[in-house]
Amino acid sequence: MKTGIILYGPPASGKDTITAALTEQNPQLVLFTRLKIGEGRSQGYRMGTVEQLDQLEATGDVIYRNDRYNNIYVVDRPGLDAVYTAGQVPVVHLGQIAGIRALTARYPATWLAVRLSCPRNVTEQRSALRGDTDTQARLAAWDATDTDLQANATTRWDLHLRTDQQPARESALAVLKALAQVG
Repeated sequence: MKTGIILYGPPASGKDTITAALTEQNPQLVLFTRLKIGEGRSQGYRMGTVEQLDQLEATGDVIYRNDRYNNIYVVDRPGLDAVYTAGQVPVVHLGQIAGIRALTARYPATWLAVRLSCPRNVTEQRSALRGDTDTQARLAAWDATDTDLQANATTRWDLHLRTDQQPARESALAVLKALAQVG
């Protein structure tokens, strides 16, 4: 049975930090590198082209597409298939509930949905500390995530972690414990 982890939260809520702690604890877990069409930061992404996106869309292999920061981010079937073929478990980062719904509906696996949260001012501080040049856009995304959560208040979470209240290692251990219960 395929299992996977969804880490949902606003920018700078700890998705990268917790994923690093998860992969340190269990090397079978890997960050799912979304396909990114655009410019800017390439670390943590598979950089793609508009032509690749067109092909994926034509074959129905786009699980979820998100347009943000003047870029396109894609969760794609071939990318997920490659992770499972390698015998690994993907950790998918998402910031929209629509993405969670699309992933869980369109890609058969047992998904552990983990909500990460922190106050807006913590996101602002973290963004500045990591050297983001678009902190205001990230705060706008934080606001959009908050609105998304309010509009989808009935969304079921397997786990909710306040990343400003516990270290990443503790959060990772809580995710691993929850994953063992669903997998």
